[in-house]
Amino acid sequence: MIFKGQFANVVEWEEFRDDMIFWKWTNREIKKGSKLIIRPGQDAIFLYNGKIEGIFKDEGDYDIESDIIPFLSTLKGFKFGFNTGMRAEVLFVNTKEFTVKWGTKNAINIPTSQLPGGMPIRANGTFNFKVNDYIALIDKIAGVKTTYLVEDVKLRITSILDQLLMKWITKEGKDMFNLQANAFDIAKGIREDLDMEIVDNGMTITGFNIMSFNYPEEIQEMINKVASHNMVGDLGKYQQVSMVDGMSSGKVKGGGTASDMAGMMMGMNIANEMVKNMKENKDTSNGSKPNFCPNCGQKTGEGNFCSNCGHKL
Repeated sequence: MIFKGQFANVVEWEEFRDDMIFWKWTNREIKKGSKLIIRPGQDAIFLYNGKIEGIFKDEGDYDIESDIIPFLSTLKGFKFGFNTGMRAEVLFVNTKEFTVKWGTKNAINIPTSQLPGGMPIRANGTFNFKVNDYIALIDKIAGVKTTYLVEDVKLRITSILDQLLMKWITKEGKDMFNLQANAFDIAKGIREDLDMEIVDNGMTITGFNIMSFNYPEEIQEMINKVASHNMVGDLGKYQQVSMVDGMSSGKVKGGGTASDMAGMMMGMNIANEMVKNMKENKDTSNGSKPNFCPNCGQKTGEGNFCSNCGHKL
């Protein structure tokens, strides 16, 4: 009874959270008969005097004396006594890939010649990271911390994200009014820089995505207006195709306002085509036979009379 509470029966991740990168089992002794429990998505690292003694990755329940100690570097010969426990630390690491949402808190003023004060832009997206180097992780973080959260990494990333956005948006003269078209290249450059930022801590950026760029309301309205003006050249063709599709599919039928409008538009289009054809005929009526009958508009053939109305050509 004198040693009650000084030894542990089970070594396991006791405070597991999905957003926890690692958790350290520490300041307790391991006694004879103790078990190590490794759950899916966890690695267990035995530490002694701050150095790695062994890394165990397969999930399951293990007897520490028979299954673990024989594989430890300097403790493989350790023998449990009657009242002797083994003092060691066990670092449990979450091996999954973490996904984090990010967004600029304040607008970033991107230098541009069109606006003297710069273009105020916001952006948002996601980034992914995971632990990939246990030695660096222990040396830089786990050596002095007992836990480490995703939020800790997010704070570090977002603290330099504004600078990197400005760097890669202005690189190679990106179009300030169409940044989404360059989102992939911008994101790729930022990912490489972020990876260099956290690689010394034993982690790596596995992905970085920009979901959208957001402009001030008045700038966005201007962009939308310019885009709509650019579409005017194709508007007539779009209306014609849409109307024909509607008529052929039966969606536009007689007896209603929609059909009346459709008929009027189609009539106007046909009239315009006829006027155009007649003009072409007039332009070509310099002694040669016209391509279209000036009386009915029918396309002419090889004969001297219109095959449709008989008009002399």
